Amino acid sequence: MAILKIPHLDFSTNNATEIREFMNQRNIFFDQWSCDVLFEDNATQDQILEAYSADLKPFMNKGGYETADVISIHSKTENYEAIRAKFLAEHIHTEDEIRFFVDGQGDFWFHLENEEVFCLTCQKGDLISVPAGTKHWFDAGEKNPFVKAIRIFIDLSGWVPHYTNSDIEKKFLA
Repeated sequence: MAILKIPHLDFSTNNATEIREFMNQRNIFFDQWSCDVLFEDNATQDQILEAYSADLKPFMNKGGYETADVISIHSKTENYEAIRAKFLAEHIHTEDEIRFFVDGQGDFWFHLENEEVFCLTCQKGDLISVPAGTKHWFDAGEKNPFVKAIRIFIDLSGWVPHYTNSDIEKKFLA
């Protein structure tokens, strides 16, 4: 169940219809998929991708996406501080950033033109597609991070972050 937060307006909602409308008005695709499979901590990428292939394949074919992988972050992830820092700085990508959360949660923060900064906490079952060129950052959390998500893309090079160096994310780290 996703949670939309707009800190400057002291606004928060977990109503999926409101969230979908809000995100779609900003050209950010948001959906919720059935997410009934429970995975052991040692589940492989192939096992996770296979479990959701019936949903993934049509979605990927429709969007022209070529490949998918699984990102798994937890409290024992090696070099987590460096990984977190990489995603925590505001950046853009040259292609859409798509994630389907199969477990855990993470915060996508958005900094759109003429808008207040807002955050979408994605959780198990949430699917988000951040359009290419959208200023954002991602946080799996400072303590006890836990994210297991399928990443979908056309070409791996499109996932290289291009940092804006705005430092706006520092205002929202607390």
